[in-house]
Amino acid sequence: MKILVLGGTAFVGRAFVECALRRNHEVTLFNRGMRNPGLFTDLETIVGDRTTDLSKLDERTWDVVFDSSGYLPLVVDASAQLCKQWAERYLFISSISVFKDLSRAGQDEDAELATLADPTIEEVTGETYGGLKALCEQVVAKELGDRALIVRPGLIVGPTDHTDRFTYWPARISRGGQVLVPDIKQQPVQFIDVRDLAEWCVELLEKRASGIYNATGPQNPYRFEEVMQACAEGTDAELAWVSPEFLAKHEVQPWADLPLVLDYDGSSNGMLQIDVSKALSACLNLRPLAETIQDTRAWALSRTDDHEWKAGLTPEREAELLSAWTAVR
Repeated sequence: MKILVLGGTAFVGRAFVECALRRNHEVTLFNRGMRNPGLFTDLETIVGDRTTDLSKLDERTWDVVFDSSGYLPLVVDASAQLCKQWAERYLFISSISVFKDLSRAGQDEDAELATLADPTIEEVTGETYGGLKALCEQVVAKELGDRALIVRPGLIVGPTDHTDRFTYWPARISRGGQVLVPDIKQQPVQFIDVRDLAEWCVELLEKRASGIYNATGPQNPYRFEEVMQACAEGTDAELAWVSPEFLAKHEVQPWADLPLVLDYDGSSNGMLQIDVSKALSACLNLRPLAETIQDTRAWALSRTDDHEWKAGLTPEREAELLSAWTAVR
């Protein structure tokens, strides 16, 4: 296939391009040339900004489009209108954040979507992200019809994840010693390795699939304790299970300070119990948890010592909290 990738040098796009090349597809990138410009130097790269000008794509055609960089409906609409003239498939990477009620477990592709009070808003925040992605989905479906392919990943993890939203745990636990972990042992956990997502997206395009798919896993979620223990396997780390009440009192923030933790009361746990049976029936394969942990850890430890972590506790803050926790136990 001839594939046009909108983006292609960041986390998800990068993994997709690498997979497509392994499967001998012809890939063209369209991006601003700002993120990881040294990647894929042998590929045709059309430098441009999709938010302002798509004219460099005029009078060109590709078989399919992979769009992992669309966040605003107007921007996605512009690319969808252009590409629908020739694209056999347009694959849009959305998010499970499109669902209206993230407290409900078992939501499938037909669950009610989030809406925005002002659908013209163009600022992507934690509050608007899901609603904007839902509008982007609607734009793609409207313009491409049965040629639209919409994939809704959950938390995407694995090597090259610059957000550290999962990476923190394998890397921190590998350093050993006493590790602060929240005592939410039964919290469900779902995520998808970026390499599994990329492989599956290429396969969907090869099969000319269409429709909407939730993409995370496993179908029966891991437990938080299970993930932490898997991260600790083969290390000398001692997991210190700290109560949510203590963490809340000391203003330790779920998600930002403690990745994989949506909240302490379980009110958002539905987001980690998504129904992915449709994707699994469409041959989505999920690698073993241990493999994702090991590969993510190896990549994280290959980074320079001055890497600025985007999520997780600093060593100083963790030590302070552990000392305080020991004093009150």
